[in-house]
Amino acid sequence: MARNAIVLRSAIFAAAIVAAAALCILELGGRPPVHHSNPPELRAKNHTLSLTLHAAIASDGKNSFYFNGEPNAPTLRLSPGDQLKITYVNDLPAKPPEKCLAGPCMDMTNLHFHGLTVSPDAPQDDVLTMLAMPGKKLGYTVPIPKDHPPGLYWYHTHPHGESYRQVLDGMSGAIVIEGIESYFPALAGLPERVLVVRGRSVGKDAQSAELKQRVDLSSEVCGGEHEPPEEVMTVNGFVRPQIEIAPGERQFWRIVNASADRYVDLQVEGQTFEIVAMDGMPIARHDPDHRTRTANHVSLPPAGRLEAIVTGPSTGAHRLISHCVDTGPDGDPNPAMVLADIVPQSTADSPAKAARNSLKPEFKSLDVAAEEKAPPRFTVIFTEDKNGFYINGEKFAVDAAPMVRAKVGSYQHWKIVNATGELHPMHIHQVHFLPYAENDKPIADPVWLDTVNVPYGGTVDVIMDFTDPVIRGMSVFHCHLLNHEDKGMMAKILFE
Repeated sequence: MARNAIVLRSAIFAAAIVAAAALCILELGGRPPVHHSNPPELRAKNHTLSLTLHAAIASDGKNSFYFNGEPNAPTLRLSPGDQLKITYVNDLPAKPPEKCLAGPCMDMTNLHFHGLTVSPDAPQDDVLTMLAMPGKKLGYTVPIPKDHPPGLYWYHTHPHGESYRQVLDGMSGAIVIEGIESYFPALAGLPERVLVVRGRSVGKDAQSAELKQRVDLSSEVCGGEHEPPEEVMTVNGFVRPQIEIAPGERQFWRIVNASADRYVDLQVEGQTFEIVAMDGMPIARHDPDHRTRTANHVSLPPAGRLEAIVTGPSTGAHRLISHCVDTGPDGDPNPAMVLADIVPQSTADSPAKAARNSLKPEFKSLDVAAEEKAPPRFTVIFTEDKNGFYINGEKFAVDAAPMVRAKVGSYQHWKIVNATGELHPMHIHQVHFLPYAENDKPIADPVWLDTVNVPYGGTVDVIMDFTDPVIRGMSVFHCHLLNHEDKGMMAKILFE
């Protein structure tokens, strides 16, 4: 067994060197333009998707997912009623070469299936007790409920205290639950793109300066501390790739903000997004009479997802950009930059087209007006100081009792209070919620989410959907700035 492990690590290290060398060629000056392509995909067969995923150190010293000996995170495609089975092997070193935010790193790791409405108990989406130390492995078996909403979800590591470092290094990938065409038939036959947006750390060296220049990093200050930007955004691992789309062509884009701690405010220059789903939830599921929304730009917090139809711009230079995001006087800089160039279709290698799906859509028209008018059943208060980050005055502790209990079968009005000087995205595992008021004012055309921005010094009121009988057991809610989560801004919730 030891010899096999050494051989595997050697193969992984060799593959990482090749991949890193190719990436340097592609990202430094003089390289040919990189055309966007979807991440590699795995599809369920006979209603089961099985794979082995490794955590290992890449040649640049960063943590990475490895699949089939290659440093990549495949998109996992399943249908409602399928089963996901992952053997997750921790090949990280027993003595980590770096420190974590809240103390020494232990290189423990696990997986979180973000947004999936599945059980928080082992061996499903358990981030509390399922942890693999170096040399160990975990076995996940995750049944996808037959009535699961179709859409874009994602998976990433979630070991408390080490989540930020691992996700910043790129340990994340997309999950697609098939069948969204049943809610919006116009999607059938459209070319489909999956775009995983991640942050990449940059410093003050020459290569970092080149990367900042390449994305046209703005010097505009729209909020946040006046300090140098620390990250540029990548798309499927590349800095400013080209996305091909013919003028007037309609494509279906599925975008996840998989960054550890950065926001994106997305816009395709000269075009609008015809939004079909947010955070994996089809808009039509709760509003069958108004199945899409139209927007010039869409703000995605870390972990947020956008699924929308994009129409190819007319000829000329166009770009997918992220606007500057005001994260507050105590927030980190989040400047504007270019994520990708939009170019006319020039090759025969076009993305695969969405197939027609025979799934029957399930609509869930809800009357939550009474719950909206009722006093909050629970209030979440975000605070921070020089010693850490808190929810209701408490730092997360592994052995803590649940901060709140939720009766399965109910809807609950929660109020989220941000008593800090920076923006915080609030996420709860397993469930979606409807944000209906911000700073006590109604939100126009609200949609169901699993991660919501809470304005600094402000509030958001939401209706939590705790009605799914599958979701029972101990789970968590937290700020999805993972550096904040690692430093304490997380709490337990018991679904009972």
